[in-house]
Amino acid sequence: MSPKPADPKVRMALIETAAELIAAEGPAHLSLRKLARAVGTSTMAVYTHFGGMDELRREVRREGFARLYRRVAAVPRTDDPVADLVLVGQAYYVNAVTNPNLYRAMFMEGPIGPDDAGIGRDAFDQLVEAVQRCVDAGRFAGDATEMALQIWSTAHGVVALELAHMLDPDVARSTLQAAGANLVRSFAAAASLPRQ
Repeated sequence: MSPKPADPKVRMALIETAAELIAAEGPAHLSLRKLARAVGTSTMAVYTHFGGMDELRREVRREGFARLYRRVAAVPRTDDPVADLVLVGQAYYVNAVTNPNLYRAMFMEGPIGPDDAGIGRDAFDQLVEAVQRCVDAGRFAGDATEMALQIWSTAHGVVALELAHMLDPDVARSTLQAAGANLVRSFAAAASLPRQ
């Protein structure tokens, strides 16, 4: 008789509940017993699905960034790279407010070890690529990675304020739109300067 296969629903429940506990109490307070009790499963389920707590914590970050990646990847590419970039920013925001616990865990939980430093890099690379399209089209001037970092930092700041209930969602959205428009105008203005 072969062993019973691991239930993917339990696996996802462990990831989402771990994210909720990390978001509510901080990563240092995530315990095997507390997690198993919250999910309604045994502590052995963590080992069955992840091999241990460290790998579960890695999977929480991976899942959060994978959802962000998929949301941004779903943004269609058009002939207007600036309009596409605006939609990428909206996708980032929607992903964050749709998955608030994963979002908090993604940014509260640092790399578990040196091999984890790259988790989430591909999500950032999507933003760099969207900005690079604007540069290639002559709409922006400057280093795409530096501009992407400014955009991400701005979006993250607004999202963090909303998730901390320091900004009402309507104010957060309008602030993000205004800040994004200001960044786009400044990047576009740089492209209109005479080249030296």
